[in-house]
Amino acid sequence: MYGIIDCDNCYVSCERVFRPDLNGKPVVVLSNNDGCVVARSNEAKALGIKAGMPYFKMMQQWPDKDIAVFSSNYELYGELTARVVDIIRQEAPSYFRYSIDECFVYFPPLNDSSLFTLHSSLSEWGENLHKKIKKWVGMPVSIGIGPTKTLAKMASHFAKKYPGYHHCCLIDSEEKRLKALKLYPIEEVWGIGRRYAARLQALGVKTAYDFAQHHETWVRNTFNNIVILRTWKELNGIDAVPNEEMAKKKSICTSRSFSGMITELDTLRTNVANYAARCAEKLRRQDTVASIVSVFLNTNFFREDLPQYWNFQEKRLTVGTNSTIDIVKAATEVLHEIYVPGYHYKKAGVIVMGISPTSPQQLDLFDYNAKDYDKKKRLDKAMDRINKINGSETIVLGSQQYTQKDGKGRAEVFANAIKHDHRSKNPTTRWSDIIKLK
Repeated sequence: MYGIIDCDNCYVSCERVFRPDLNGKPVVVLSNNDGCVVARSNEAKALGIKAGMPYFKMMQQWPDKDIAVFSSNYELYGELTARVVDIIRQEAPSYFRYSIDECFVYFPPLNDSSLFTLHSSLSEWGENLHKKIKKWVGMPVSIGIGPTKTLAKMASHFAKKYPGYHHCCLIDSEEKRLKALKLYPIEEVWGIGRRYAARLQALGVKTAYDFAQHHETWVRNTFNNIVILRTWKELNGIDAVPNEEMAKKKSICTSRSFSGMITELDTLRTNVANYAARCAEKLRRQDTVASIVSVFLNTNFFREDLPQYWNFQEKRLTVGTNSTIDIVKAATEVLHEIYVPGYHYKKAGVIVMGISPTSPQQLDLFDYNAKDYDKKKRLDKAMDRINKINGSETIVLGSQQYTQKDGKGRAEVFANAIKHDHRSKNPTTRWSDIIKLK
């Protein structure tokens, strides 16, 4: 049996941990540069606020509503969800984190004589886990348990939607599986993207049950897609999604739209250096290295009055790496190749691919410098530790520092070029933000 623990309205719930006065009130969290709504409380959803709605349009449409607005604070979200995962690690036989707000757990099979006891205790286990996480961290979670990961994901949606489940839904019989499939729209099934959902609906498949009733041969011939076939098997109770394919990302992307438009190469280089550094941190966090570093760059396609440009290139590394210095250097080199002066750029991003485990690793026979390799590893370890203790970006590479001209025309370093006018504090990761009792 598999279980999944999903943090309810994760970003909003994180903001409410230190602001209990916001419980029951509409709350939204904005995207990078305070552009649009990316997370909403149930109260905000009830008002009609849609995900992806531009912030200025939301304020125009609901000027008289008392809506709490927050800029994205990934440092806070990462810290609080890590505490949730730590509790799950203590309570589950085995686990693997799927995303910032979701974590899978695995329950080993028991013999048939203890099957009923197992299932009755699983519901209690889930309900008790919800209570513990809520009490210790302050985060509400929904828990789904089923014979496959896809059915567990489906069960978690029912646990979130129907209060009668007490935050934990268990699919433990054929009768429950079929009932759940009949109630579940095909477009919401994990593994069915928007494009395939539209295609299935055109073929008369409206629910997960409709899809599961088709023969495997029909699925193979119609879609010729391994992910769709695995989803079909999972809906029919066959465990088909390998754990190792979920535990670690095959590619990592860090990208953002700028608060304004950028024309200068130096400013673009600083942004790209920061994106590359975050990719390197994520690689180290999952104990992997990347052998391909790519960069994309584009203008604002909504500005028809301006010339348009888009480009993407990649650089292949001889040896995979998760060194911040190496990845930033490679990303900067690619940026110089694709940058064209005279355009107003709106967005850039860095993608690392060719990801493999850190060990074993094939090193370059002709260009391997053991001293330099060890030095970079120690440097990254020290930077990660300092940033973990004192807050993210406490220490960065020189190329990551944003600069602007002061009143006398001199370059002045400032901390962050990202707009976050509504950002909350980080009382769990920064001494300067620690809560003070009066």
